[in-house]
Amino acid sequence: MLRRAVEDNSTGSDSDYTNSVWISWFLSSKGNEYFCEVEEDYILDRFNLTGLNTEVQHYSQALDLITDNLDDDIQDEIRSTLDVQARLLYGLIHARWIVTARGLAKMLEKYKRADFGRCPRVLCQSQPLLPVGLTDVPYEKSVKLYCGRCEDIYSPKSSRHGSIDGAYFGTSFPHLLFLVYPNLIPPKSGPVDFPALRAGGEAEGSRRSRRARDEQEPPSDIVGEGFNTTSVALKAERYRPRIFGFQVNEIAKLQRWQEAVRDKQVARLDLLDEHGLM
Repeated sequence: MLRRAVEDNSTGSDSDYTNSVWISWFLSSKGNEYFCEVEEDYILDRFNLTGLNTEVQHYSQALDLITDNLDDDIQDEIRSTLDVQARLLYGLIHARWIVTARGLAKMLEKYKRADFGRCPRVLCQSQPLLPVGLTDVPYEKSVKLYCGRCEDIYSPKSSRHGSIDGAYFGTSFPHLLFLVYPNLIPPKSGPVDFPALRAGGEAEGSRRSRRARDEQEPPSDIVGEGFNTTSVALKAERYRPRIFGFQVNEIAKLQRWQEAVRDKQVARLDLLDEHGLM
């Protein structure tokens, strides 16, 4: 996937441009709170969309729908198909946008407000989460939430957010954000150290967390017959931090050690199961 280079650090403002009616409707739809607003100037620059015509059916019409240039003569039955393709196209454009300088700044605002939720682990001190895809290919994996403190990934609590395609955020976003804003890298212990994350997002984050808890559904895929600790440990997905496809070296070395320790623990649990001690 072709990415634009980060050339400037200006954040801009919403008053600098006007987005389409379709984009405003999409962002205001329930369940799309993770998305940020992609500037229409970015969408209209065809260089930024290189290669997407091979991934999206009815590419030209879907792009016209996003930018409010769709011909009114398009039949209703085609419009329903175009809406699905427009969502796919916007999601793939969004994945490219959020790794630009202006896109990172937009997502930083949402991160400070804890719009993506907070880590459920007690020792993470309500660390804000970041969305991440486990693959850049659409229709393969849903979006996950990455904690920069414990370095684990979690499924969104809301089923609406859990159905978002992970390719709409890509595999590079969290660590590219930390690379551009190194002061955001959370400490491994103690309270959240970034003042804006404490002051700016605490109240809003608590409200969102309460709302997310109300919408949470029981994890029926985990609790059931044949449930044991070993199966859960082996089922857990491991996020491998990558920036444009390349693993982050120090984290990759740490993960190899962590996985070796996990495998030993799983073998120990299997042995205890065999002897009926679990």
